[in-house]
Amino acid sequence: MLKLFNIDKRYGPPERPIPVLRDVTLSVAAGDFCAILGPSGSGKSTLMNIIGLLDRPSAGQVVLDDAAVDFTSPAATARLRNLTLGFVFQAFHLMPRLTAWENVALPLLYRREDRARRKARALAMLDQVGLADRADHRPSELSGGQKQRVALARALVGHPKLILADEPTGSLDSVTAGEVMALLRDLNRRLGVTIVMVTHDRDLAARCDRRIEVLDGRIVRDTAAA
Repeated sequence: MLKLFNIDKRYGPPERPIPVLRDVTLSVAAGDFCAILGPSGSGKSTLMNIIGLLDRPSAGQVVLDDAAVDFTSPAATARLRNLTLGFVFQAFHLMPRLTAWENVALPLLYRREDRARRKARALAMLDQVGLADRADHRPSELSGGQKQRVALARALVGHPKLILADEPTGSLDSVTAGEVMALLRDLNRRLGVTIVMVTHDRDLAARCDRRIEVLDGRIVRDTAAA
């Protein structure tokens, strides 16, 4: 459901470009649960941004859900991102003045769905992540683990084909991080959602089905769980 072909990414002036990704080719099948690993500066975050259609490659092609991505049309790219992808971030990125269900419903607001439908779908997704009783709480009234569950529900509410999780446990203690990781695994198996996760934690990466290691802008290792 996701394919990258010969992706390069360079920054800086054309006469002295700085290479960040070099000839990256990668395929992720529907239902995969992958971890992208690499040290700081390896290119893993840039790779995640390109997969998430937040940045365009300098060369190469991205194919998402059997369609080549047209990065020359920002409107088309934004629509594809909204319909196909869900995002989970280390810092949660919840709107402080909105309740949990209102935060979850935001992707549906961008799709212009009516309020009643948005609320019903948001409440159902909060129930999926075990937070039905916190629907009317604001982020300041939630623990770190609960905030990340709200963020997961928001990522899932639009029924995306692919969830991109960028250091989703980085702001959590080890116990809560384990709980969030278990929830990601459960959602992957129960709902069949494809997950690509960036993490620096090898122990968490070992709980994924596949580990993709990036170094100096290249994929240096791609291993499946034993």
